[in-house]
Amino acid sequence: MKELKKLNVLFAKYKWQLIGGIIVTIISRILSLFLPKYVGKIINLLNDYDQGTITDQQMLQDDLTWYIFIIIGTTLLAALLTFIMRQLIIVVSRHLEYDLKNIVYQQYQRLSLGFYKQNRTGDLMNRISEDVSKVRMYMGPAIMYSINMLTLFAVVIPAMIDTAPTLAIYTIIPLPVLSVAIYVISREINKRSTLVQEYLSDLNTISQESFSGISVIKAYNLAPQMTEQFTKVANDSKDKNIDLARIQALFFPLMVLLIGLSNIMVIYIGGKQVIDGTIDVGTIPEFLIYVNMLTWPVAVVGWVTNMIQQAEASQKRINEFLDIDPTIKNLNESATPIQGTITFEKVNFTYDDTNIHALKDISFEIEVGKTLAILGKTGSGKSTILELIGRLYDIDTGSLKIDGIEINSLNLNHLRTAIGYVPQDAFLFSDTIGNNIAFGKKDATQEEIVAAAKNAVVHKNIAEFTKGYETVLGERGITLSGGQKQRVSIARAIIKKPQILLFDDCLSAVDTETEENILNNLKKITHNTTTIIVSHRVSSAKNADHIIVLDEGTIIERGTHESLLNDKGYYAELFANQMLEEEIDD
Repeated sequence: MKELKKLNVLFAKYKWQLIGGIIVTIISRILSLFLPKYVGKIINLLNDYDQGTITDQQMLQDDLTWYIFIIIGTTLLAALLTFIMRQLIIVVSRHLEYDLKNIVYQQYQRLSLGFYKQNRTGDLMNRISEDVSKVRMYMGPAIMYSINMLTLFAVVIPAMIDTAPTLAIYTIIPLPVLSVAIYVISREINKRSTLVQEYLSDLNTISQESFSGISVIKAYNLAPQMTEQFTKVANDSKDKNIDLARIQALFFPLMVLLIGLSNIMVIYIGGKQVIDGTIDVGTIPEFLIYVNMLTWPVAVVGWVTNMIQQAEASQKRINEFLDIDPTIKNLNESATPIQGTITFEKVNFTYDDTNIHALKDISFEIEVGKTLAILGKTGSGKSTILELIGRLYDIDTGSLKIDGIEINSLNLNHLRTAIGYVPQDAFLFSDTIGNNIAFGKKDATQEEIVAAAKNAVVHKNIAEFTKGYETVLGERGITLSGGQKQRVSIARAIIKKPQILLFDDCLSAVDTETEENILNNLKKITHNTTTIIVSHRVSSAKNADHIIVLDEGTIIERGTHESLLNDKGYYAELFANQMLEEEIDD
């Protein structure tokens, strides 16, 4: 159970509720002893009356009534305490589940971008849902039944030994055999539970990718192949679950057998002792009740062991992610206000997962309120520059400063709050259009949302929808066109009025006229905002204060639109080609 030790911190948070549950459990189990004890007394009382030892019927009735009253009263009180115990421990397990899911989710938020490139979404979802649910069963039912079992053993077995030591020894003989069997079986359950969870992650991954890429699957008529792939993994998962079910199925038959042996021991050995006069006849039904009281705790040993083994396997998978140290850390908790001057000095960067040397000795500076445009071929390192400014990655060598301060020395939260970022692949949440725009500013008013949409030249499109800004988007904004998604994403970035605006080729899906309108609007509202525009189009870059052209991670040209045209290099050639394309289109 070494993997489950990490939960001790959470248990400490609710220790008083758990302690209360333990105390209530102990009291309820002690009260449960009254039933077998007084049933035995009733049998002995009736036996004495039958043999003529007791002749007073009124006294017999009074004693029977009193004994029955004690049995009913203690049973009802024990039931009430059991209810309270369940409320304490099971409710705590739900709080613990809530806390653990938050811990996992917060870790997901802390982990760096590279982590998500190396792990599948379906697997991440499975660990925060299915695996946490398995762990909750350990934190609630498993603990509750374990406490109940141990307490019952602690009070019942001494009571049995006190009543009839020899009979008690024969009765509990099968229990050590059961313990050994459980130990052997539980080890196998642990192995098979881990495999089951891994296959469940594969199923979730395939399902998630199928749903996200349904348009591609339909377009390429890949439904039969995807169905075949899913069926194969589903069958493998089914086989692993059946293997687990087979080993789990050994528990209850084994327990029923051993409990049956205990009952036979009670009847046979107890009967001989009654004949010998060693014990009273009432001791036999008393012991039979004791054995049946132990039946559920003994039976639940297998179930609890199973839950613990599955929780151990699931917590191990969770710990694999909780133990990962984010590569991007906030090294400064103090406030670091951002103005917007950005300086690159001989910056080099290589992606760890692909070993691609994306940037080579990149140097430039952009002052507050100025606009920088970055052009270049696909894979030249344009988007990498934006990712480094947002500290999604850390540079390898060189210096990257914001307002003259090394970016690593800035408060990471303040840095990202000061940035408005529009990615190349615009991502919209399954929410209303208004809420998607307001995502950039929590307290945004409707007037601000509309103003941002107008500046992004998407207001007219939204107004034409039946529900306007209350229109709910499908997953990833599939109810909007590519250009509309890009413009909503731009509105989301500019509504927060950031100190730094980063546009990653986010105008590729709009026509040149709309692009021109958006750029003109941005120019009006970004007087004090540092803006970087990454694009393949010269039309997006021509009005920038400064332009750099990248090729294979190196700056090959820099200057203004006019100066670069005069240089007659890559930029001038790109401009001529794009102007020719526009003329042909016209």
